[in-house]
Amino acid sequence: MEPGNQTSMSEFLLLGFSQDSEHQAILFGLFLSMFVVTVLGNLLIILAISSDSHLHTPMYFFLSNLSFADVSFTSTTIPKMLVNIQTQSKSISYAGCITQMYFFMVFGGMDTCLLTVMAYDRFVAICHPLYYPVIMNPHFCVLLVLVSWFISLTYSLIQSLLMLRLSFCTKWVISHFYCELAQALTLACSDTLINYILLYTVIGILGIVPFSGILFSYSRIVSSILRIPSADGKYKAFSTCASHLSVVSLFYVTGLGVYVSSNASSLQGMIASVMYTLVTPMLNPFIYSLRNRDIKRALQKVLGRILCLKNVSLEFQVKMADK
Repeated sequence: MEPGNQTSMSEFLLLGFSQDSEHQAILFGLFLSMFVVTVLGNLLIILAISSDSHLHTPMYFFLSNLSFADVSFTSTTIPKMLVNIQTQSKSISYAGCITQMYFFMVFGGMDTCLLTVMAYDRFVAICHPLYYPVIMNPHFCVLLVLVSWFISLTYSLIQSLLMLRLSFCTKWVISHFYCELAQALTLACSDTLINYILLYTVIGILGIVPFSGILFSYSRIVSSILRIPSADGKYKAFSTCASHLSVVSLFYVTGLGVYVSSNASSLQGMIASVMYTLVTPMLNPFIYSLRNRDIKRALQKVLGRILCLKNVSLEFQVKMADK
């Protein structure tokens, strides 16, 4: 990086959605409520899975990792946006911007990898049920998650290090609510060819390869389900992957909306980004809990324990007050 090409500025400006103070208050309330629902919903899924021994299976192991990735993915962008709205500030430090990009890419990549791994899990469960316990053994499941982490962390680290070598001369304004990588690259006054090559290569690999794997898995799954003679058997087989298929559809449709948008800094582009970074992670727990009896049962147990502890705490406080 050439110091002579840079100004003394050490922060970016995130323009966000609206400059109107009245709209800012509405946006703050809307995004705060959605963020709280997202975090609580996904944490409840993790708690339900970890506390119920019946859910200690590969499918729910991957689901708990997906919920963790969703919470982290949302937490990389929304809290900073809420702080900026509340303080009427649009700034984010240079280090904060690079850090936000890094974790956004890490957890976005994890979502993609985990959805692909979950599709493979359903493929083995339905197409090769007799070999399922052997193939999807605990060691292999952990290995799949670790490989997903390795891919996401490696790409994000390389892209972040390449960002650090760039110079930003005059314009430090990003017309978005978070530090979007492609927009930040347009602000650089140094050579960004390597950054763009890596960006589009990884988008292609993490977009096309996992999506192709998911399509292949579900083509085999559908073929296997159609060969089941009874209608009840077909329904049970399909119900085991219906939630995952719904989440995959939502994730890729909203993600496609972000990258297909002709102008990511436009209102339509930012709305697509909100769908991708906040709405999809928020809806995932509802999709899995509404369509899955095991998750419902586990959540009821968790909520029952929480209410029981609350009642015990209240009774203890009353007794202490009487004394």
